[in-house]
Amino acid sequence: MSSPGWKGIKHKLELFGVKLLSSLPLLLPYKWSIKAGGLLGAFAFDVVRVRHRVTLENLEKAFGDGMTASERVRTGRRSYVNFTKSMVELISLRRLDEGKLHELVRIHGRENMDAALAEGKGVIVVTGHFGSWELLGAAGVAHGIPVDFLVGEQTNNLVDDHINGLRASAGIGVIPKGIAIRGVFRSLRKNRTIAILSDQDARKAGIFVDFFGIPSSTYPGAAQFVWKTGCPMVFCRIVRREDETHDAYFMPPMHADTELEGSGEIRRLTAAFTKELESAIRKNPDHYFWAHRRWKTKPPE
Repeated sequence: MSSPGWKGIKHKLELFGVKLLSSLPLLLPYKWSIKAGGLLGAFAFDVVRVRHRVTLENLEKAFGDGMTASERVRTGRRSYVNFTKSMVELISLRRLDEGKLHELVRIHGRENMDAALAEGKGVIVVTGHFGSWELLGAAGVAHGIPVDFLVGEQTNNLVDDHINGLRASAGIGVIPKGIAIRGVFRSLRKNRTIAILSDQDARKAGIFVDFFGIPSSTYPGAAQFVWKTGCPMVFCRIVRREDETHDAYFMPPMHADTELEGSGEIRRLTAAFTKELESAIRKNPDHYFWAHRRWKTKPPE
């Protein structure tokens, strides 16, 4: 068992490594750094083979015979490329001013966000590990949308603070999951948007809804906040273009019917945003983070 002193040293070394790796892309012009990030993703998939098997298994579960073995490999590789490019975009937030963010990300469906915010109750914005979700938050702020991220806490609090500092540099607020309920309610009262990634395996904490036709344990937290506060929910996605710019899409607001039974409405909304995510993935399967063990938890008999 490691001592508290060694743990502190280990955390500082990890932070040094993260900062060192984070600094390398910044030595290059922005577009070159994104391309270099893509090369790193291809290397991780083809050579290091990080979760290579998990990625291909997930693609087979999702698409079955609709995707050949070679197409799964190609999609898996591009998924890694998109992910590493997205991480470089996160690292680069400090050098992206408002004008550059406007240039990089085009907003579609802004009227849907405006309608949701006009209700004055705040907005729960739901997306998944799809596209450059960190850049999506920064672009939202640049386009005048007040954004807070509900984030998990890293085991290394120094690395956690560093990543949250990158988000803060783009004007993104951060709500740690440790104070999630209090923090979310506070932000909603200020009519802010709370961005939540709701597509990971939720184990026993989840409810089962279909994702690619498979019962999938899904966090119901986003829908629970909508049910408890009466605020609207908006699903969004961000899609990369060949020139490394992006299109962000905001869907029409969804609401809970508070006159109906709570658990049923929470399940309906959870199924609804999961269906929206699946639809987005079917259009751009290489934008999704397939390396996560999404179907690890099995439904009860």
